Amino acid sequence: MTVPVDIWLRGQDVATTRSIDDLARDPKDWKDEDVHAVLEGMLRAMHELKYPDDMERIIALRGISWIVNAYEEGGVVIAIEIGLGAAIAGPLQIEQHALEAMITRVLKGSGVQPSATIH
Repeated sequence: MTVPVDIWLRGQDVATTRSIDDLARDPKDWKDEDVHAVLEGMLRAMHELKYPDDMERIIALRGISWIVNAYEEGGVVIAIEIGLGAAIAGPLQIEQHALEAMITRVLKGSGVQPSATIH
């Protein structure tokens, strides 16, 4: 399974599309480890776009603002924002509340306490 990711780096006015490849399951069958891989993949794609010569960067799931939104043509998207910019992955065919619950668990498991505020 491949998930497209649209990336906007801060200070640029164009988006670039990358992909997260080799996910083991379709979104409707995702487990927490799949969500972890997608979030990490989104952050890695942003970093590689900004710093193409730094492929060894360690990616940590902290300090991100996130939201899951319905996609107008069906499914949902995951949007994250960090100081570097923003990324949107999807559309994904998964129930919004199920994905939100998995993201919350994944971020708690990485030592991050997610905010009750949706940004």
